[in-house]
Amino acid sequence: MAMSDPLGDMLTRIRNGQQAGKSAIVSPASRLRANVLSVLQSEGYIRGYSRMDMDGGKAELTIELKYHEGRPVIREIKRVSTPGRRVYSSVKDLPRVRNGLGISILSTPRGVMSDLDARSQNVGGEVLCTVF
Repeated sequence: MAMSDPLGDMLTRIRNGQQAGKSAIVSPASRLRANVLSVLQSEGYIRGYSRMDMDGGKAELTIELKYHEGRPVIREIKRVSTPGRRVYSSVKDLPRVRNGLGISILSTPRGVMSDLDARSQNVGGEVLCTVF
C-alpha cells in the first residue's frame, strides 16, 4: 500500500529513534526528504545523513541523530502542512517557532529552506514542519 504522508513518516521515525536513544535511523529516500534533512543538518539538528542505493532500484537514507549531554537535540518536531490540509505562508506571515529559538522548514519556489533563509531571500511558501 502506498504511503500517504512520506515526510510525516520520516519525522515520526526521527522522533521515535531519539526517544529510543538510537544513534542512527533508516528511512526510504526521496528528494524532498533529502532536502529537509540537509536543512536540519545545516541548522545543527542532526549530525548528517547518507543515501544508500538498495536492490530493486530503491534507496534509503541513513540519518545520524544528534545528542547533547545525553539528551536529543531535537526536542520537538511537528508536521504543519499535511496532505489533507496544506498550509502556505507569505514572507510577512512566516511563523516564529518558540520566539525564534526553533525553525520552520518551508518548500519555496527557490527550494526547501529554513524560515530564516526564506526571510532573507524575501520568499514565502508551504510550511512543511517546525523544529525546536
